[in-house]
Amino acid sequence: MGSPRWSRRSVIDSPSSPFNVSFLVRSEGLLYRPGMPSLEENEAVWGHDYQWQSGGDEWSAMWGGPTMQWYGAIFPRIRAFLPSTRILEIAPGHGRWTAFLLDHCDDLLGVDLSENCIDVCRERFADLPKASFFVNDGTSLPMAHDNSVDFVFSFDSLVHVEIDVLQSYMDEFARILTKDGAAFFHHSNNGADTSVRAVDRYGKVVAERLPALTPVLKRAGVLDPYAWRALSVSAPLVEKLASDAGLRCVGQEVINWSGRSLTDCISLICRPGSRWDRQNVVAINPDFGSEARSLNKAQKAFGFET
Repeated sequence: MGSPRWSRRSVIDSPSSPFNVSFLVRSEGLLYRPGMPSLEENEAVWGHDYQWQSGGDEWSAMWGGPTMQWYGAIFPRIRAFLPSTRILEIAPGHGRWTAFLLDHCDDLLGVDLSENCIDVCRERFADLPKASFFVNDGTSLPMAHDNSVDFVFSFDSLVHVEIDVLQSYMDEFARILTKDGAAFFHHSNNGADTSVRAVDRYGKVVAERLPALTPVLKRAGVLDPYAWRALSVSAPLVEKLASDAGLRCVGQEVINWSGRSLTDCISLICRPGSRWDRQNVVAINPDFGSEARSLNKAQKAFGFET
């Protein structure tokens, strides 16, 4: 989904509040909260606070829009798994990737913690009976039967959940994937980057003492370098989660996003003995952000979407 900008509505710093915070900084008339996202915060942000100015397409601006991001960055990474009979998409938001995935399946299940997002998707894809959308609890997939899903997809969403949520989903993958099914999902890698923690501590101290520098720190990536990514998650831990669930992690691409730190990872999971089974291949890609900027330039020259 992206990194949230908080609305002007009040945020309460109390032990009982899902927005319990130890550090808030006011910048450019908005509130920003560095820290670890809970399920409650995710539901509050994406279901209520975030304005969805362009239906989520704004999160693809770095690529020049969702079409360029899909064909330039996402589809090349998943083309081996498409078409699939049944796709399950976790956290579709307002359907940014759903619109593309529907061209590659007979049946699609969209699952989101936010009832608002599900309502939008149901309305947007109401004329497509092969698309079904469900609100879940953020950890389980009861709408999917055992051994019924050929491809699980989630991109730019699960970066905002901690390791316990991914563990629950991994157990669900072990239940719902078909024999040759696969799961492709984008998650945080901040748990592997100690430099990000150090930068965050430094940014907090400077912003507290010199609030006028907040806009500069934000642009430099010093304020909230986590980009609201989970701190408990890393590529090796996700590989271990797969093994513990009786699955195999067979591919991981460790990437940067808009900055230089390798804050993110895309993992590929399958069943042992499936057609995709192999030893895990880990690719370190510090140029993911540069790829986005290159695609953005191409979009400016050759894109005609309105």
